Amino acid sequence: MSLTVDEAGRALADPAAYADDRRLHEALALLRREDPVHRVEAPGYNPFWAVTRHADVMEVERDHARFVNAPRPLLATAELDAANRARQEQGLALRTLIHMDDPDHRVVRAIGADWFRPRAMRALEPRVRELACRYVDRMAELGGECDFAQQIAVKFPLYVILSLLGLPESDFDRMLKLTQELFGGDDDELKRGESNEDLLQVLLDFFAYFQELTAARRARPTDDLASAIANARVDGEPLSDLDTASYYVIIATAGHDTTSSTISGGLQALMENPAELDRLRADPGLMPLAVEEMIRWTTPVKEFMRTATEDCELRGVRIGKGDSLLLSYPSANRDEDVFADPFRFDVGRDPNKHLAFGFGVHYCLGAALARIEVRAFFEELLPRLSEIGPAGEPQGIATTFVGGLKRLPIRYTLRG
Repeated sequence: MSLTVDEAGRALADPAAYADDRRLHEALALLRREDPVHRVEAPGYNPFWAVTRHADVMEVERDHARFVNAPRPLLATAELDAANRARQEQGLALRTLIHMDDPDHRVVRAIGADWFRPRAMRALEPRVRELACRYVDRMAELGGECDFAQQIAVKFPLYVILSLLGLPESDFDRMLKLTQELFGGDDDELKRGESNEDLLQVLLDFFAYFQELTAARRARPTDDLASAIANARVDGEPLSDLDTASYYVIIATAGHDTTSSTISGGLQALMENPAELDRLRADPGLMPLAVEEMIRWTTPVKEFMRTATEDCELRGVRIGKGDSLLLSYPSANRDEDVFADPFRFDVGRDPNKHLAFGFGVHYCLGAALARIEVRAFFEELLPRLSEIGPAGEPQGIATTFVGGLKRLPIRYTLRG
């Protein structure tokens, strides 16, 4: 039975749809074709416009004065939206870069920007490659069969982020659990509980950890990103406790789950397209292009929301002041107007104008680091890989924000 346009729109508010690629992309293709700026009224959610074409997502991203992040930067239920507004009024809400608009966004983003510039990335790359080697060695230790998503991909990027922040490896398990609970709030296996209070408790646990870290770095500054955040000043004043903790949270979470999803999804794509795997192994010079294709293919960040600050039009559709727009990145990254044969995984795709890192002033701060991590891992793995195949059914995370594979059982043979 074929979908209606309204059913396709409601899929964007269904976390289960993002765990089912076929269902999701069937819905997105229909919206791109029939109603690319579509008003969605889904049970339990405040209405929003689904923006599904690459050009339209770009137009919204470019015009950050007309389309702003606040007060609804992410898709959430009406109940959670109301709870977030109440917490904002109480001064208890998360306030990260994705919640901010200029001028606050520009000033706060600059605090961490130097740590992601090319010079800093070159300094970090040996540690990234050391960790990539460690986790390919770990695959060898596991004896030729593992859940790649859980045992390898979810761990390698978090260790990189811990290194950048200067946190001890002994804190790994705690950080992993908290990041999975934060982004897995719609997934029955990953979430801490059913209520908004459970999600609030996850945030409070994050804040408690990072408040302790802030106090330590202010008392004894060190040469790491955690210290830069803890000792940052805006207009001569230190960041508030909430803004400091929020900065840590976005670095620790966004820099982890997105990259792990790309690595898992990239390996799955190579397994499902053995000719492309052979092509990449035969020509390692394709790796930079292959990394971009893995990022496009997986698109770990599923959406951001924007709110119109005035009446306007988008693709001939009237958008009212105060209306919410959902920017669908998986849809933009399969847009037939931009990508030749968009449902083909092509390790040599060039050009590749994907929007997985966003665009404009909110372009992902850690994009260069993510590219280094994905490239380092596969440059370590592929020369040692003799055989690889599935050992069970992959399983995706139920989400409407950030996610990818939760399970990827594989069998493999490694050299060395």
